[in-house]
Formats: sequence, C-alpha cells, structure tokens
Amino acid sequence: MTRRPLLAALLATLVGACAYPHTPPALPAATAPASGGPGAPSGARAPITLLISIDGFRSDYLNRGVTPTLDRLRRDGVWAPMRPSFPSKTFPNHWTLVTGLHPDHHGIVANTMEDPARPGETFTMATEDPFWWNAAEPLWVTAEKAGIRTATMFWPGSSVAWGGTQESAWPNEITGGTRPEDWQQHSDQVSNDQRGRAVVDWLRRPAAERPRFVTVYYSAVDTAGHVSGPDDPRTTQAIADTDASIGRMLDQIAALGQPVNVVVVSDHGMAATSSTRVVPLDQVVAPADARLVETGPFATFVPTPGREAAVEKALLRPHAHMQCWRKSEIPARFVYGRNPRVPPYLCLAETGWLLNKTAPTKPFTGGNHGYDNQAPEMRALFIAAGPAFASGKTLGTIDAVDVAPLLRDLIGLPAGTRLDGSDRPFQSVLKR
Repeated sequence: MTRRPLLAALLATLVGACAYPHTPPALPAATAPASGGPGAPSGARAPITLLISIDGFRSDYLNRGVTPTLDRLRRDGVWAPMRPSFPSKTFPNHWTLVTGLHPDHHGIVANTMEDPARPGETFTMATEDPFWWNAAEPLWVTAEKAGIRTATMFWPGSSVAWGGTQESAWPNEITGGTRPEDWQQHSDQVSNDQRGRAVVDWLRRPAAERPRFVTVYYSAVDTAGHVSGPDDPRTTQAIADTDASIGRMLDQIAALGQPVNVVVVSDHGMAATSSTRVVPLDQVVAPADARLVETGPFATFVPTPGREAAVEKALLRPHAHMQCWRKSEIPARFVYGRNPRVPPYLCLAETGWLLNKTAPTKPFTGGNHGYDNQAPEMRALFIAAGPAFASGKTLGTIDAVDVAPLLRDLIGLPAGTRLDGSDRPFQSVLKR
C-alpha cells in the first residue's frame, strides 16, 4: 500500500530526533522550550512516549493483510510476539503493562474478584475504589510524582485516584490519590477516531501543558472477537478499521512536528469458542457446595463452610477439557495463587472450551480469552518505533511484565525496584 505522506513525515521526524532512551530529557515538561506550532522543526519539541493498546489483538492478526499502519511501524521499528501474564484477561494484563508486575503481585488478579478484607464486595471492571488498585503504582502516577505530565485515553485503571481512600458511605467521596493530569472516563460509544483526536488535541498544547507520556486504548477488536470469533470477517474488519484510525492519529501527530516513540501492545489474544465446547460446572460441583467467583476460560470457587471436602473431591479428580488445582498447588509457571484475592480453587479450561455455570440453552459461537498464557491463541502484540528504536528488528517472545521497564526508560524514569519484568529484552534494539 502507498505510504501516506504525513505518516512518512512522522517517521522521518522520529529518526531525526533520536536520543538515548535511558537518559531523561534535559528539561522537565514545565520548562521545556515552546513549540513553534504545526510544521515547526522537530527540534522545537522533545519526543513524547505514546502507548497504544489494541485490546484482544492476537499477534497473528498481523498476517491478515489489513494492517498497513502496524506493518509500517513494524518494518521501521521493532516487533515481537508477547506472552501475557496469567490470567490472560483485560484488566489484569493492562495493569501488568503499566506496573511491570504479574497480577498475583499487583492485585488485579481477575476481571471479577473478591477480597477477604472486604467481605460482601465484588470487584468488577467498573470498580474505581482505590482500595482494589493501590498495591502497585502505575506509570502515570510515577511520572506525575516526578514532574512529568501524563494523559490517558481510557486505559483501564487510569480513572482511579491511585493511593487515595474512598468513603464507604454515599456519596463515596475519595480522599487523596493521584490520577494522570488528563484522563477520560471509558465509553465504548466514543469512536476510534474520537479517541485519536483527543490524543492529538493534548499534543497541540504549549510545551508547559503538553503531556510527555500518553496512553490510548482501542476496544473494537476485542469486542468483535468476543461476539463473532477471531476468524470471522467482522473481526478482520475491526482490525482494519482500528489500524486505519491509528494511522490517521499518527498523521495528525506528524502534522504537529511532534517526535514520538510509539509502543503498540495488546493485553491478550483470542480463541474461538462454541456452545458445543462447554463444561457445565453445576454438573461438577453441587451449587450448594461452593460459590463461583469467575467463570469462562477459567473458573474459581469458594467452598461453602463445611463442604470443603466435597468440593475438593469433585474438583481434583480428572476431568475432560479442564484441570483444577488447590490455590497452593497452581503450577509455578503461572505466577498465580499467593494473592489473597485468588479463591481457594482454580479450574482452567482447555483452550477453546468454556467453564460455564450451567449448560447452554441455545447455540452460540464467538471468542474468549483467559486461557493458559502460553497458548498460541493467547499470544499478544508488541511493536515499537521511533527515535529510541532501531528499525527492522524482530525479537523473540517477550513477556507483558517487560513493557513497563521499557516505558520507564523512554519516559525518563529511573529503573523500578522489585519488578517482575526487565528492559533486558530490548537492549539490543534501543539506540544509544
């Protein structure tokens, strides 16, 4: 496909603005030199870091021939298949990408979870009480504390006042905490292009108000994969539409003369599912014997008091299409099971199978994720391009926990401590 002129200009600008990524910019955002506006020389603007998430983008989606923008970034930068953390779910892995920790360590262990310290409460993807998030500091908070301005467009958890405290009584006021300087409340009704234009508008600002670390989140590929399945033409169309929208955003950034290190990731892949591949859990464990916390590609159980032995007997025997463990015996490679929010029993489905509360009442097909994070269908996306990166490089499989350490280098933050990930996989492709 013909290279769009503005995106080509962006890539040329990136190369011309190269700086060693481990060295923080000479001036913080508050005192950086002002830009001359659209079309100004690249030297008038310091490079910013743009983190793009395409939820549910399986790494092999790049092979469908509908992603000219990502293909161009891959060709002019660095590409790698990425292994998500377990569980291969949206909120756990988005928090991993910005903390450098596995879910068992950062506390967002599932999309739905409970905590013994808060009996009767359930975390869902709408939960913004800082209590659930405060175990691990996200990058935008670290950056804000360092005087580096940030902005997030829908990144899971970015609307949370991290480090704050929410009152239990209505109106549930929150005291303290840190958010990005700019952030937007998630809504799927905001189109891909509207998301991109919001990013561009932030970058139009004068230097003193311009963010240096920006995130943007796209959900349409994941939605299509769930509804239609990963192999359906409608999912391929969502991939193409999202790629095109990202291209338009990068064109507009190029028009500003803004150098940018672009890091494109996904949180997990997608596997095809069907009503013909369902394990009805009520036929495995009597509903009165245990409470189900999570169902789908994996299921978690809390036994009813006094029924522990019955639950264990039911779950720990051999099963077709699933394997179950006591929390303490979950295989070490999952790095999962020590956090108090992980229920006492975990069952993991064979890839493509679902662990549902009951048998399906009507036929369905679709897609899902949350399976073994080493399954090829769960493999996620990593592409990086810009002044910090060599071009035309391919890495071996990296881990999601390694992204945050790389981003710290790009943003100009010191190396983190006690992280599960490392920037070592990227040392051979970072320009010095």
